[in-house]
Amino acid sequence: MIVREGFRKMLELENDIEVVGEAQEGRQAVALAKKLHPNVVLMDIAMPQLNGLEATRQVLKAVPGTRIVLLSAHSDDTYVKNAAECGAVGFLLKQNSSHVVCEAIRQVQNGKKYFCSIISRRQDRIHPLTPDRGGRFTKKAAQLTSREMEVLQLIAEGKANKETASELGIGIKTVEKHREHLMQKLDIHDTASLTRYAISAGIIESSAQMTTV
Repeated sequence: MIVREGFRKMLELENDIEVVGEAQEGRQAVALAKKLHPNVVLMDIAMPQLNGLEATRQVLKAVPGTRIVLLSAHSDDTYVKNAAECGAVGFLLKQNSSHVVCEAIRQVQNGKKYFCSIISRRQDRIHPLTPDRGGRFTKKAAQLTSREMEVLQLIAEGKANKETASELGIGIKTVEKHREHLMQKLDIHDTASLTRYAISAGIIESSAQMTTV
């Protein structure tokens, strides 16, 4: 809440940027993007109910012309890789200055990509993941379907199967099947480990600003 308000006040000082909508969580961000068709969305990766990575995928599917810049408190290669794979064209850290944030919005609006300096310096080291010695890929959430991502986030947030089913409007048996598929795909076999995975992948960690330039 405080982070979102800070960004809004900062952007409102810019003559060429207009904040047309705000969202507290991922599903609301997707709904607002469908309604408002913003030029640029400044999206927090770590949002409740639906994280920024999955929200980005859903926004881009519904409103392909929107350009999305993801925000995170972390600059790990995994976070940056997942951001690029979900379709984001920019990545910023929450501690970046107002100048950097505004510059990112302007650059992506003009069709360019924008990564903050600490990440740009590492870009030559960020490559697709290769199999480990056992032939398994350690690639993160990009392997998962949209629904599996949603189920994983709710599991990591401590939701029981019944709550997850209610939240997503699906049956409990369907939730159980998704959980089973998650564990098979990720080679993880207990809820605690699924939660740790979700944290390491940036799925849980909270907000989005939508702007026009």
